[in-house]
Amino acid sequence: MWNGLVGVVKEAYTAGLGEGAVPRPVMMPLVRGKLVGLIWVRPLKVGQDALAGIAELANIATAADADEVVLAWETHDVATACELPIVGPAPCLNMVLASRDRHVLHQFPYTEQLLSRSPEGWASVAPDWRPAPAPQPGGELVPPIQTAATGPPIPHQLGRPRAVH
Repeated sequence: MWNGLVGVVKEAYTAGLGEGAVPRPVMMPLVRGKLVGLIWVRPLKVGQDALAGIAELANIATAADADEVVLAWETHDVATACELPIVGPAPCLNMVLASRDRHVLHQFPYTEQLLSRSPEGWASVAPDWRPAPAPQPGGELVPPIQTAATGPPIPHQLGRPRAVH
């Protein structure tokens, strides 16, 4: 299943970059190894709104009663939106598989091949995927991704314990 999720996310990122936009962070909750949803983060404003919006993805895991989640994001895009330093390679598609007690970071660096440029200056690019480094158990995650992967920003109101912390 992991290879299928990686393939789908890479295709979505390739399509988005080809249209001149980096896709927003996405969460895929899993229950007993089965994908039960896919949600892109809401439109974000730079700064605190981006930090909160990404972290709020944790509520999706809670609502789905997920025991694992997959999150995907682009290094430079999240760092810029959240006004954080860039951690890791950039440009790079990151995917993390997180459960109750662990997470594994997978990074898919790429270079951008210019396809076209609009009169307004927007660039349409294609990713040239580079060799991926080895998966990183416990790899460093930027704060909003860490929160989305391991804990809800808002206490769960339905009285059930959250499966992913």
